Amino acid sequence: MRWYTQILLSALAAISLVFAFAAGPQAKVVRMTEGKTFDPKMITVELGGTVVWKNASDLTHTVTDEPSLAVSAEDAALPAGAEKFNSGLIAPGKDFSHTFKVPGTYRYFCIPHEEAGMVGTVVVSK
Repeated sequence: MRWYTQILLSALAAISLVFAFAAGPQAKVVRMTEGKTFDPKMITVELGGTVVWKNASDLTHTVTDEPSLAVSAEDAALPAGAEKFNSGLIAPGKDFSHTFKVPGTYRYFCIPHEEAGMVGTVVVSK
């Protein structure tokens, strides 16, 4: 019976490794804070990586990279060919995620708190 258990455990370990590699890069987390900041303010992800923004405050926030919605042009930037994104309002305790399919630098902001300096950057490497 012991040899059967060892084979079963080895098979389960092998299967879990396959799923870990198939899942791709692990999502990175950015917190939206009570102090009207993205933490960390700058993050780097691999091409195809996902960022999850978690609202860890009592305020409502957005994660927006739509240049036409920015008060200041320098607060929103997209690499050529990248799709703009806008989370809409994110209530306290909720989150928003985005998967990055184009390499380059993304500069994003929170619509209600842009003028308070709530801006961030995602760098997507190849």
